[in-house]
Amino acid sequence: MMKILGPYILSFIPIFVAVDAIGNIPIFVSVVEGMSKKERHKIVTDSVSTAASMAILFMLGGKLVLRLLGITIFDFQIAGGALLFIIAVRLLLPGEHKGSMYSNHDKGMGIFPLGTPLITGPAVLTTTLIMLDTFGIIPTFISLVLNMLIVWVTLVKADWFMRLFGPGGTRAFSKIMYILLAAIAVMMVRRGLTGMLVR
Repeated sequence: MMKILGPYILSFIPIFVAVDAIGNIPIFVSVVEGMSKKERHKIVTDSVSTAASMAILFMLGGKLVLRLLGITIFDFQIAGGALLFIIAVRLLLPGEHKGSMYSNHDKGMGIFPLGTPLITGPAVLTTTLIMLDTFGIIPTFISLVLNMLIVWVTLVKADWFMRLFGPGGTRAFSKIMYILLAAIAVMMVRRGLTGMLVR
């Protein structure tokens, strides 16, 4: 049983860490403050559909783009891992957070910046492609869809989660996720280097 579920669990966790559904809640709450329930629901729908579409399109076409550019999966692992590590370190530094630029109300904020790059940014795109190469299309696709459903639930119930965790709790959870993201980045670089050396 564990052998069957293994690829799904192992592909789900890195994508979950990269998406950071809980960490996005305070940012979402701040940008939709003062909006009606109908407006908030539309923004949630726009942001999750945009994020899912971008991630799925990149998952399906990303490897083709890399092949056309002459980039191997090992090159992408090393570059992607380095990028993820930089992102994780920046987010761990005091004063740095994902929503620092996103505070103005805008009708299109569900697409940008919430859908991308907040939910599906470089970290999610890179992780998705690596999971695709490591575990295959079905586990990666299912993991991606499940994570997008989790994002949808957390945004719809954002006020409830804020009451449950509080601003400090959501920030602490995010910091833990960023540390895990940094560790995943190191693992990706290690795998890329190993793959290049043993090729």
